[in-house]
Amino acid sequence: MYSTHFKLDIKDIPAYVEAKLNFFGKTEGLEIKELSDGNINYVYKIVDPATNRSLILKQADICLRSSGRPLDVKRSEIEASMLQIQHKLAPEMIPEVYLYDQAMSVTFMEDVSEFKNFRYEMMERKVFPSFHKQINSYFAKTALGTTDLVLNRAEKKANVSKFTNVELCDISEDLVFTEPFNDYKGRNILTKGNEAYVQEHIYGNTALVSEAMKLRYNFMNNAQALIHGDLHSGSIFINHTGIKVLDPEFAFYGPIGYDIGNVIAHLVMPAMVCQVTDSESEAKDNFINWIASTVPAILFGFEREFKKSYLEMVQEDVAKNEIFVDWYTRQIVADAKGYAGLEIIRRVIGDTKVKELETIADHDQRIAVERKLIDLASSLILQRDVEGQDLHSLLSALNG
Repeated sequence: MYSTHFKLDIKDIPAYVEAKLNFFGKTEGLEIKELSDGNINYVYKIVDPATNRSLILKQADICLRSSGRPLDVKRSEIEASMLQIQHKLAPEMIPEVYLYDQAMSVTFMEDVSEFKNFRYEMMERKVFPSFHKQINSYFAKTALGTTDLVLNRAEKKANVSKFTNVELCDISEDLVFTEPFNDYKGRNILTKGNEAYVQEHIYGNTALVSEAMKLRYNFMNNAQALIHGDLHSGSIFINHTGIKVLDPEFAFYGPIGYDIGNVIAHLVMPAMVCQVTDSESEAKDNFINWIASTVPAILFGFEREFKKSYLEMVQEDVAKNEIFVDWYTRQIVADAKGYAGLEIIRRVIGDTKVKELETIADHDQRIAVERKLIDLASSLILQRDVEGQDLHSLLSALNG
């Protein structure tokens, strides 16, 4: 039994847990709750009320939940392997994997319920003054440690092959880099009243499209480090003591700046929604001021944190050349700005929206938020190599 894949139902889980993992001992009386909040996986929290011990079971199915379209379960193996690698590099930020069952595409992992979903916390206008330090520490520890500046070059090349993530990279290459600029599959969803604005400022903006294609080329060909690949605010869990980074099933070897840019985009979007839709209040001011200070702190703090880790972890003397280190780090920061812009655009006009935008009830406010985001995203993409100018645009946009 359990030698071939089938989708677990809640009623199947106690026997399956008992067969696979000596975590609870006897499994009578386990409390099981589904936590799934996505389209491609099934996630359950399992608790023994007698001891209060708990864990998470995550299973990848062979089909998308929404459409039934087949999807390779290799993503599950990639996710488990990524978590195991990152847990060694940053154990305080990554849930521990207790067991991975390849046949069933199931990962048993640490329950991190004391941390809350970062997206929903921001939607409640909560602020986390230490977030920039925590996320920069995550980037410096997990990204650099998987490059061929630190790893043996042969080991890194083997990892590139192991983490070749064809189907999920193809999803990103379409939804993030291609469809927002020509809608060749007809899947973009434009807010009524913004059609002409999108045509002028995105589809018909040759300079923007060309820069987006440069960033796509970099995404597809720059096997710089093992990256998360889908690091939005829903993949980060947070409290006032730290963060946990989850769900790296899109992981592959790509540009470090892609993950950083995704984090920035998912800070900017709720801040812009707040700026346009919220009534004047201390909570609104605090939230916007926090985002306006956090984004530059991530970018500039990344440079400092990354260079510090670089000098500690990189052993080759020739790679420690100051000019090279500065160039290497600046390229990552420029990439991050560009990828932030692309993530914003695809969430505004693509078919995969974010809850922050979807919850705007007033049509005129929705139009205003989307246009501000498109303008800001364009600035981030077009001026990513001009130090400071894009951040000036960000601060101006958030200040109304």
